[in-house]
Amino acid sequence: TDLRVERRFVPESCPRAVRPGDFVRYHYLGAFPDGTRFDSSYDRGSTFNVFVGKGQLIAGMDKALVGMCVNERRFVKIPPKLAYGSEGVSGVIPPNAVLHFDVLLIDLWNSEDEVQVQTYFKPEKCPRTVQVSDFVRYHYNGTFLDGTLFDSSHNRMRTYDTYVGIGWLIPGMDQGLLGMCVGEKRIITIPPFLAYGEEGDGKEIPGQASLVFDVVLLDLHNPKDGITIENQHVPESCERRSQTGDFLRYHYNGTLLDGTLFDSSYSRNRTYDTYVGKGYVIAGMDEGLLGVCTGEKRRIIIPPHLGYGEEGRGKIPGSAVLVFDIHVVDFHNPSDSVSITVNYKPSNCTVLSKKGDYLKYHYNASLLDGTLLDSTHSLGKTYNIVLGSGQVVVGMDMGLQDMCVGERRTVVIPPHLGYGEDGVEGEVPGSAVLVFDIELLELVSGLPEGYMFVWNGEVSPNLFEEIDQNHDGEVLLEEFSEYIQAQVDSGKGRLAPGFDFEKIVKNMFTNQDRDGNGKVTAEEFKLKDQETKEEHDEL
Repeated sequence: TDLRVERRFVPESCPRAVRPGDFVRYHYLGAFPDGTRFDSSYDRGSTFNVFVGKGQLIAGMDKALVGMCVNERRFVKIPPKLAYGSEGVSGVIPPNAVLHFDVLLIDLWNSEDEVQVQTYFKPEKCPRTVQVSDFVRYHYNGTFLDGTLFDSSHNRMRTYDTYVGIGWLIPGMDQGLLGMCVGEKRIITIPPFLAYGEEGDGKEIPGQASLVFDVVLLDLHNPKDGITIENQHVPESCERRSQTGDFLRYHYNGTLLDGTLFDSSYSRNRTYDTYVGKGYVIAGMDEGLLGVCTGEKRRIIIPPHLGYGEEGRGKIPGSAVLVFDIHVVDFHNPSDSVSITVNYKPSNCTVLSKKGDYLKYHYNASLLDGTLLDSTHSLGKTYNIVLGSGQVVVGMDMGLQDMCVGERRTVVIPPHLGYGEDGVEGEVPGSAVLVFDIELLELVSGLPEGYMFVWNGEVSPNLFEEIDQNHDGEVLLEEFSEYIQAQVDSGKGRLAPGFDFEKIVKNMFTNQDRDGNGKVTAEEFKLKDQETKEEHDEL
């Protein structure tokens, strides 16, 4: 005669229990005391959906459901007076029948419910939260209140990307995402009237279903966003900042807003080299690289409309905000020339280096960021060249001009006057600006341009006869070489300094041997001032 309720399974967590006025969705098996089944929601493939305590159920079930938790299972015995009484239900329930119900509660909500948000992880730093009209990328697992999974972006291995607060989502999700930080994780519980309502979605979600979304926010931007620059390190000395048209070499780590690494120049052990402001890189990076100093480190945050847009690229998903942590190694402009800074000049500085002079100097060579490339000091010997003869890069030839012995200077050489785009494999990176700290130790004056040998005194009027030692009217290379050597040894003549003696003499002889037969005759032999403009002879 009394209502009896047996709680056969009660979940450990029961945040909410049924109260009169709540709407519930439950499965049940209905049977008589002898076990004969008279009804089952399972057979119909859908839950029984109803308000509790509003007279929509038999009195015994109205009472039996109160206090029940989602996923709780109850066995209910209902006497006739709380069921269908003495009349029963024609063809289904006989008069005065005791009814047994095996009930499993699937869902529970109230018309006064709102969206419930439970944040279970929030990053320490939260510089920005989701606002109306923002565009977000997030992963989610979607379940019903009983934990049944109906959808998951993780299974598709692709984020859900959408605008917030403009009607692209169900109202409850539009509300539930507001105020989230990138990296935040929250559970959003949405009653059906803020989700898919009485009809469901026609696919996986039934009508009147509460939805639970476990969400992690990966990305956030607004279409009105520009780039964001965060200076991490700016050198104390910054004599020059990058401008449109400059060529930069920089290292970077590229990540998504959630910290996922998608690219790194460090992993390739090579800088990224590009012009700035010319469209060679994405628009946001073009803008973010302006105004940097050599050695500066900055973070550049680029919204997708200034990055790779809706389509993405490679490891970069569509509509992704990009974060670049960059370190500027060097930059220059194609119009740059050599920069010379004199650090020390002796008081007696009258003899200045010029083209053709033989120079001995020490140097330390480095990149603009201070990376040491080479040093004559470590080798324990000077570097020796003939200035202007192409023995060094063009920029060094320029940087050593008009220098006196004892002078120290810093010479900065742009790559187009250094080692160019290719650099020197294993030694000098391509497109690198070079810095040389130079000290000139010795200067031997060269000969006038075009000369490899000059006389220190008057030239003998019988020069050919003096060279022709056997007086056969022909001068061979051996005779010519011995004669020049004797003039140099005696101080009567001087060779251009810094060159190999045999090469100079052979070159001089070849220029006199006009018919190329290996012999020089008196008719062929001429001094330089006897040459016509079309001819050339170092003697």
